[in-house]
Amino acid sequence: MKTRWLGVDYGHSRIGLAISDELGYFAHPYRTLQKTENVISELQAILDREKLCGIVIGLPKNMDGSLGESANLAKRFGQQIAEVFPAIKIIFWDERLTTREAQRALHASGKNTRQSKKMIDQVSAQILLQSYLDSLQWQQTANR
Repeated sequence: MKTRWLGVDYGHSRIGLAISDELGYFAHPYRTLQKTENVISELQAILDREKLCGIVIGLPKNMDGSLGESANLAKRFGQQIAEVFPAIKIIFWDERLTTREAQRALHASGKNTRQSKKMIDQVSAQILLQSYLDSLQWQQTANR
């Protein structure tokens, strides 16, 4: 049974990815993709290799909960993925302040600004994916 999830932090120039463990409990930084024409084919390779059950795409809502331009771009990207991979479940998940939280986490771990810049998108994706996985665990516990 496929239980791995891919987290996606869709940015203006880069796409941060995180992946869950096989049990779907923990998210880990995975890699950063540059936004190019090859993004969908790169995702295809990841889907084939990792046997994913779904993709969680960060939805950067405004602080008042409304959707701005970045959120609409993320939704369009999710729609592209859904068209190419109709069997994969696509979830949009609130990612407000994940980049700021990722910056704090990287700084606290001793990473300098240069090191952090290389990982910030992956860690943001990890934070949003972990939030989603935690919600799944909470739902399963509540349904017992």
